[in-house]
Amino acid sequence: LLQTVELCQGARARIVSVCSQGASLVWCEERPPLDAHSDMSKCAFRFCVCTRALEVREQGVQLGTVRIVLHNSPEYQVLAFSQHVFLVPATAGFATTSKFLLIWHPEKAKLTITAPSAGFIHSKVLRSSSESDFRKLLLGSVGLLSGFAPLDIHTSAVSNGGGLLLVSTKGAVNVVEPDGTQRHIFDLEGGPLTHRSPVQLKTFGSILACVLAGVLYLVDQNSGRLIEKKILGMKEVHFLESLGEEDSIQMLTQTGIYSFSFSKPEDSSRPEPCLVEMVFEEACRYYQRRSLSSSKLTVEKLKKGGVFQAPVALAAILQHSLHQKQKPAQGLQDSYAKLLSTMSLELHSYMSLELLKTCVVCAPENEVESYCEELVEQEVSRVLHSDIDKDNLTYLNSIFASFPKAAWKATRSCLQLQQNGDGLLVARATPEVWKKVLGGPQQEEVGQNGVVPLFELICASFLRFKPKWLPSFVELTQQYVSISWAYSSKEGPEGRVPLYKRALGVLARKNKRSEADDEMELELLLCSKRPKAVLQALHLLICLKRWQRVVEVAEKFSKLSPLLNKEIFTTLLAEFAQHRELDPYLDTLWPLCPAELTTSDILAVVLQHLPHAQEDPVPFSSEGNQLTVGLLKPLLQRVVQRPCIQDEIYSDALQSPTFPPPTPPREH
Repeated sequence: LLQTVELCQGARARIVSVCSQGASLVWCEERPPLDAHSDMSKCAFRFCVCTRALEVREQGVQLGTVRIVLHNSPEYQVLAFSQHVFLVPATAGFATTSKFLLIWHPEKAKLTITAPSAGFIHSKVLRSSSESDFRKLLLGSVGLLSGFAPLDIHTSAVSNGGGLLLVSTKGAVNVVEPDGTQRHIFDLEGGPLTHRSPVQLKTFGSILACVLAGVLYLVDQNSGRLIEKKILGMKEVHFLESLGEEDSIQMLTQTGIYSFSFSKPEDSSRPEPCLVEMVFEEACRYYQRRSLSSSKLTVEKLKKGGVFQAPVALAAILQHSLHQKQKPAQGLQDSYAKLLSTMSLELHSYMSLELLKTCVVCAPENEVESYCEELVEQEVSRVLHSDIDKDNLTYLNSIFASFPKAAWKATRSCLQLQQNGDGLLVARATPEVWKKVLGGPQQEEVGQNGVVPLFELICASFLRFKPKWLPSFVELTQQYVSISWAYSSKEGPEGRVPLYKRALGVLARKNKRSEADDEMELELLLCSKRPKAVLQALHLLICLKRWQRVVEVAEKFSKLSPLLNKEIFTTLLAEFAQHRELDPYLDTLWPLCPAELTTSDILAVVLQHLPHAQEDPVPFSSEGNQLTVGLLKPLLQRVVQRPCIQDEIYSDALQSPTFPPPTPPREH
């Protein structure tokens, strides 16, 4: 023993967890309350997380001053990496504090609160010691955190990539990244875990090694694929540091130190690539959906059955073209080689996509955004050119939620949306893409789990990034629907819920309502050109007393159909009878009068909607807002002087030289 140093300053302090982080020591210590009769709430927060610099000199080890990271906190297990420290709740004794993890970044003086399974992440920079109080840190998040479920942690360890490996009591292995996000890796076998079934975790390069009940699992961290499962001769195992060797594992047991190599020789006995396995799994789902048999279809049956040749052919092509780049066509059948030449463009696209994913992972922060936009565009385009089922729709929802701006750019690119010289929105998308946008699972099929159909996703993007284009986009989709589906066809989207109503539903889900949203609602109603929607927009404008716009809408949409013309004119005539706001626009309104309306019809509408006077009416009111015959006279004259429809029908008979016409000659 060369030297001992006192880590804690308080005589009554007790260390419960300690780790080495760079040139510092980080620990969690218990500071018992001075009053022995303190209540349980105070006792639960009697811990403190501290750090001290550790300097090795010729005279010996010297410790720096104690710096408090967090005080008045519950008990934490501290696990360190080179740039950050994970604080894992040690017990589930206090309900709220066992629902989240803490991640401390010493260089940035930042503390991140994360509840990975719930997707909650909140970071705060600790500028002063007063901000290090645990209860003040949680003050703004307690209400939200109280609704989360407690963390399910059986075992925790830090990976060589800086992530926190967590094993749940159900056997699920997840990794929490330094930014607070969580990713699932693998599920261990053996059912629920207890405190009597310890789990050992260690990462070697991209390989995760787990030992549970004498069984060694080797798992690829990136894909979650089980590489190998090995039964050991002993149950108690401790992993040793690899010292740069990432292709072997050193294990300390009661009988000695053992080395296990998991590097594979490049021969035919190597396991199949993950992509090939995915081909067979996808084929299983595809054929199972279309099978009339109740028997379960498995990957083994697909490989050995010989009935389904498509997945076998695709797997052979992928193995030769993607994983043997030097000899891509070696050993392929002639039919496969022909198929390979047909698929060469698709394979090239796949390889470029994989390369792009690698660039996203390895790129510096300032380049990540551009790579993500390109990646999202390729993914959105790929999904739009495949069958949009519930899984693909859920995937698209997650893309639009995680990368809204990139998804908006991808949508514009896939639909080829742009403005022409007249400022009108045009789309040059193919009919197949339009069908994917308007078809696919609808709201009643996807349920109420937060997933919305693709049309609603695109409308939400328009509202967020280019709201002025939304009515034009709805109009474009209606034009495509009218070409592709018969009117009110049950197969088409208009046979379910009209597109303008679906767009209005997206607008209604906005959190904050503004005047621009009211204007957007009017534009969506009018762009549909449906009689009910146009009349609804007209009534909204009347309620808002925007009389100039009322007259413009009436003049424009009265030309669509005689029935709509009659409804619009009757509505405005009723308004004209009640107040004098429309008097400046009478020269524009009277020409809109339908041909079938007579003077009796007009007078009936006017008398029906006259305002009820509180007193007996007088001939000349001082208010000047009464309807007079003089205001109605131009309309009545116009109707009276208009030629009767029946006169036009019988004009030829009335103008004949002889009346009645001569009797036609009889045929003998």
